Amino acid sequence: MRNPLAEQLHPLVKLLYPNRAEEVCQAIINLIVSYQARHLPTQRWVNQRDAVLITYGDTLLREGQKPLRTLYYFLTEFLGDTINSVHILPCFPYTSDDGFSVADYKQINPELGDWDDIAVLASEYDLMFDAVINHISRWSYWFRRYVAGDPDYQDFFIEADPKQDYSSVTRPRALPLLTPVDTSNGIKHLWTTFSDDQIDLNYRNPKVMLAILDVLCLYAEQGARFIRLDAIGFLWKQLGTSCMHLPETHAAIQLMRVVMDNIAPGTILITETNVPHKDNISYFGNGYNEAKMVYQFPLPPLVMHSFLTRNSDVLSRWAGSLAPISKATTFFNFLASHDGIGMRPAEGLLNQEQINALVDHCIEQNGRVSYRDNGDGTRSPYELNITYFDALGLEGETEQQKAQKLITAHFILLSLAGVPAIYIHSLFGTTNDVKAVENTGINRRINRSKLSAQTLKEELSNPDGIRSQIFKGITQLIQKRKRMSALAPQADQKILLMDPRIFAVERYNSQTGGHVLCLCNLSNDVIELTVDFVGRDMISGKRVDFHTRLEAYGCQWIKSPNEIQHRKVW
Repeated sequence: MRNPLAEQLHPLVKLLYPNRAEEVCQAIINLIVSYQARHLPTQRWVNQRDAVLITYGDTLLREGQKPLRTLYYFLTEFLGDTINSVHILPCFPYTSDDGFSVADYKQINPELGDWDDIAVLASEYDLMFDAVINHISRWSYWFRRYVAGDPDYQDFFIEADPKQDYSSVTRPRALPLLTPVDTSNGIKHLWTTFSDDQIDLNYRNPKVMLAILDVLCLYAEQGARFIRLDAIGFLWKQLGTSCMHLPETHAAIQLMRVVMDNIAPGTILITETNVPHKDNISYFGNGYNEAKMVYQFPLPPLVMHSFLTRNSDVLSRWAGSLAPISKATTFFNFLASHDGIGMRPAEGLLNQEQINALVDHCIEQNGRVSYRDNGDGTRSPYELNITYFDALGLEGETEQQKAQKLITAHFILLSLAGVPAIYIHSLFGTTNDVKAVENTGINRRINRSKLSAQTLKEELSNPDGIRSQIFKGITQLIQKRKRMSALAPQADQKILLMDPRIFAVERYNSQTGGHVLCLCNLSNDVIELTVDFVGRDMISGKRVDFHTRLEAYGCQWIKSPNEIQHRKVW
């Protein structure tokens, strides 16, 4: 009898495990059937009401309270329904890399809370979990069993010969690729892409794939609407290649997609690949079979470049080149994250002089620069470690000018096709935590400050404070965006070329007739301009009739009155 599920799975499993395809395929089917019996809810597709807050589980702290509960109380008190989704960065037991060296995929870090606290958050917000599945902590149960010689775990990790040539392998960090480990079977050299505490998993072993698929299913069961596949481009290793974006890696993600579509339809897999744009969008697959969203990595460096040069040319040219892949995919747009401003995605978009200017500016603003090993003895900037508030700052500007600039940068984020994600420290205008870098030697700690929930509450209650102004400015934009179907993730997008100091994008929703002209001033000049548009600015409430005025670092959403009301959008 024809089995549609087996027909979906078999070509992918055959590519990955050609000698065990039937056996592995049946094991995956059994896993799917076991979760189907739990009747997980179907998730809806995204629309303009979706906005994601990115945060660590313990960014906000209150004495005597588990951080996940503190996060819940802050969200409900200060954000309400402004944000409907929360990306909780790795909240599992870990041993290093601020959560990205996971020791147990199936437990919540007890210092943060427990699964009950996750359930409380999931009752009010859509959640996004990290699947940190390229590697696992050397203190994990899996790795400890491997070291002890347990035969069930002997192929869970990648043993390598240090005498071989690894020069073609892409290196995200200037650290050794192989790490010697003393095991019950002697010294073994293991593949460690990121650090000696993050041991890469061996996906050539189908037991590893099945174990990880079970983890993804658990996340969906625990309320994950979004699952972020961390560092997924490194997943499959083949000596003699770059070990990036290999066909087997894409097949593995497609396999994960089949499983998710069958146990929790609508669950959104998001690939995190800090690489040039062409490689990044390859993870959409054919538009229906792989990731539903990919991180829009060029956006942070290009917006930074635009404000520092007060010129939209590069940003406009890049944004104008973007094309929808399918109605089932969109971009995950962001400006700042727990890491830094990735520079690899800027390759081919910014020239070397422009990249150097961003690096120099970061250093001038007391930021840090992390480098990658090029494999030939040289190194290149991998990311800028700096808060986005400081990244946009220029000498001589007032705090109010810097605040308005950060708000307008988020206006760009909220105007472009895709789902916007706002890092919690950008929401508050946090400045560089230089002391954290100096105390730990970890560059990324510059944008990972821990905040007193009580102190933050007091700061947000002060209308004259910078934190309060930035928080109010960004959240008001999010609320206004929710009311414009023209800003739905997949509504049409057209970049307009005007004064180079202006970034302009026109959005149109063919299903509702929603139509909006998005204008922002990248300079501190006041700009008068003529526009081929009539409507009302949703920010100021003023009517626009072919002419408008943009204040310094000002922004406008000029909405046409022709939208059809009360119709479904994507």
